[in-house]
Amino acid sequence: MIPLQDIIPFILHAQLSLLLNPLFWLLVLLVGYQYRRVTRLKQELFGVGGEPVWQYTLLATFHGLLGGLGGSFVMVLVGVSLSNIGISYLWGLALILMLLSPRFLCFSYAGGIVSLVSLIFGWPQVDVPHLMGLIAVLHMVEAVLIRISGHLGAVPVYTEHRGQVVGAFNMQKFWPIPIAALALVSLPPWLQAGGVVPMPDWWPLIRPAAMPDPEEALFVVLPVAAGLGYGDVAITTSPEQKSRVSARHLAFYSLILLGLAILASYVRPLAWLAALFAPLGHECTIWLGRRAEAKGQAFYVFTESGARILDVTKNSAAARLGLRSGDIILEVNGFPVTGRASLAEAVSAGGGRLEVRFYQRESGQERVALTYKGPDEPLGTILVPEPGDKPQVELSTRGWLYRWWRQHKG
Repeated sequence: MIPLQDIIPFILHAQLSLLLNPLFWLLVLLVGYQYRRVTRLKQELFGVGGEPVWQYTLLATFHGLLGGLGGSFVMVLVGVSLSNIGISYLWGLALILMLLSPRFLCFSYAGGIVSLVSLIFGWPQVDVPHLMGLIAVLHMVEAVLIRISGHLGAVPVYTEHRGQVVGAFNMQKFWPIPIAALALVSLPPWLQAGGVVPMPDWWPLIRPAAMPDPEEALFVVLPVAAGLGYGDVAITTSPEQKSRVSARHLAFYSLILLGLAILASYVRPLAWLAALFAPLGHECTIWLGRRAEAKGQAFYVFTESGARILDVTKNSAAARLGLRSGDIILEVNGFPVTGRASLAEAVSAGGGRLEVRFYQRESGQERVALTYKGPDEPLGTILVPEPGDKPQVELSTRGWLYRWWRQHKG
């Protein structure tokens, strides 16, 4: 058994040291900047704001702390070491690939390429199983975070789907991750290390390529600050359903990659399979999501039976009525509603009184609700696009280098 009671203090100490490190809080500020861009998009598109940026940032940091804690235990359990995995090559190549497409910033692509180059040419010297293990654990943490909070703060947009302007949700999430990682060092026999925790004989699960003498081998716990991001679009399902499916696909991917990393540390030729699966398996998860969106029917589309809601502003009159995304407003104050114009007229006719009959998507039944609003208080609904509306955004993953090439080619 792994002596968790002895290991937990090392992990907590590593996380605490990161919380006291200005570099981690710089990462938090960068995350906050990204959320500021997301909230500005909603303001620019519909003239309404979401929760304050600090709330998004604080919640993301809290989730990142939990994800980092869980990821640290997995890193220690399987024995992922940062020694000889080519971190500098990984970051450099990832930043270059980002110029082609932002999604290539993911370590799956850079890690796969670095590993394959190392296997083919023998340079750079990279311990492929440990590099694949690191990528697997990071994606495992990301899958959990997507499942917990991937749908929160999704921005409603109008976009084009199969030749039709439809409602959708642009999902952008960012998390700062304080994680405890391992590094393998070799001590001379005459030097005694303090605070050593003896581990079982079967550990580590991922064996280093060059394991020193057990009497001299020592794994030290190092604090590492990482950032994870998630970008997706929900057109045929709700953001909750979309993030649930994406998290499941990513979890399967990370478990398979971790299994390959462990096997490759014992059977070295399997490193080729792990290196190939890292980028190709990740592409498969993206392909599955895009395929489902491309073949599915858009959910947030115009209906003549009423005014379908794309999103509801928090703490608004609509929220007090119990209206939710996907519900259809049928009547307001006794007046039938078919779109934006008739909804505005019906709301105005009632003064501050709002009696709404609507179809509730969750229950599949019609409901009636009553509330009152102030003279200048908006209803707080964003409706799906109507015939004649134009798409607001083009959901593209093309990078700066591709756009530059297109501009100069033309």
